[in-house]
Amino acid sequence: MEKQLSTVGSSTYEKIKHDIIFGELAPGSKLKLDVIKTKYEASVSTLRETLNRLASEGFVLAEEQRGFFVTKVSKEDLTEVAKLRVLLECHALKTSVENGDADWEGNLVAAHHKLQLMEKKMISGDSSEKETWKRYDWEFHLAVIQACNSRNLLELHSTLYDKYLRYQMLVLTFRGDEAAQEHHKIFQAALDRNASGAADILEEHILNGLEHTLAAM
Repeated sequence: MEKQLSTVGSSTYEKIKHDIIFGELAPGSKLKLDVIKTKYEASVSTLRETLNRLASEGFVLAEEQRGFFVTKVSKEDLTEVAKLRVLLECHALKTSVENGDADWEGNLVAAHHKLQLMEKKMISGDSSEKETWKRYDWEFHLAVIQACNSRNLLELHSTLYDKYLRYQMLVLTFRGDEAAQEHHKIFQAALDRNASGAADILEEHILNGLEHTLAAM
């Protein structure tokens, strides 16, 4: 029973977080427990626990006496998230490139291949699989830093990436071939074990994405 309850809680967490990131739950909207318990098929206690967890991660705002709200967005917050992502991800990338073994290389090659195919589809004008595109984007960025050998760093990076992704989904615009070329350069530099070169390209990639998203807000 305890395992079953844990699974329900995790599922509810994933569903609500997904809906916040992909804009199903609008920034600033109130999360009324008696309303969303039907939508997410969860008890009030599970929802309260889930929303408090999301509040600790910055996706939800918990206000005493007023309840829960989806965290608002701002250009200032996006800029801070992007700069923190540069700090964490570039550090993780350097360590990962230095430590990565044959399995790491294999995972990176597979992740880049899937992302490259989806990017070609997006560049051709087919944007029907936006969530798949962003999932492959995440899998590629994770594959590059996977060998950093720091669980804490990977967990922090995951939360930051999701916050960054939320902004991208709100103003969804694809940078096209420019972003695809940046991914390829990161991939090639990582395979060449050029840690500093890959980190420089990654920083440029994140900041270019930041500028693009800010302009669309």
